[in-house]
Amino acid sequence: MSERTLSFSTANGDTTAYVSLPENDGKKAVIVIQEWWGLNAHIKDIANRYAAEGFIAIAPDLYRGKVATNSEDASKMMHDLAIDDGLDTIKNAIAVASDDLGISHFGITGYCMGGTFALRAACELEGLSAAAPFYGDIPEEDVLKKLRTPTVFISGAKDQWINSEKVATLEDVTERYELPLESLKYDADHAFFNDTRPEVYDAAAAQDAWAKVTGFFNDKL
Repeated sequence: MSERTLSFSTANGDTTAYVSLPENDGKKAVIVIQEWWGLNAHIKDIANRYAAEGFIAIAPDLYRGKVATNSEDASKMMHDLAIDDGLDTIKNAIAVASDDLGISHFGITGYCMGGTFALRAACELEGLSAAAPFYGDIPEEDVLKKLRTPTVFISGAKDQWINSEKVATLEDVTERYELPLESLKYDADHAFFNDTRPEVYDAAAAQDAWAKVTGFFNDKL
């Protein structure tokens, strides 16, 4: 496993992506989208875990170098990031990774804010073959009904933000439009996958979700 940095331009300025490369020479790639904290050590660790499973992992920096260390700053940075700006960064990361690394098919995943962007990207961007958003917000129906990318949406029943009502709305739209989405629910809290936050981390749920998501990406990519 090795790491490198991709530098690229977006509509609102230059940024980078952290890339973790597997030991094999495979071309299965997963875009990993940050939580509201930014592209921090935890997100890079998740990218490294994907590389250990044989995937090329690409984590674009949606905040262009900024990382929050407290929830107040994280909230402000998340709310200052326009959906169109984040999607443009993801789109350009896909383009540069495709050119530089020779990748033709990508999966996408993300956590919290990153889950919001991962699901939205699966609805609106080209070049994605699979998506696995973790407890991200649900786009409006007019966006969601465009989903053609096979998707597994992961949520926690104890989550007060991406709550059961929001997940039920997602499931209702999925059924009405026959969308290619599976809803995977755990008896866990928001951010249950984040093992740097012992107050919410749920090891059993996180390990099960990891096994299902990596299996899903292996199948679809």
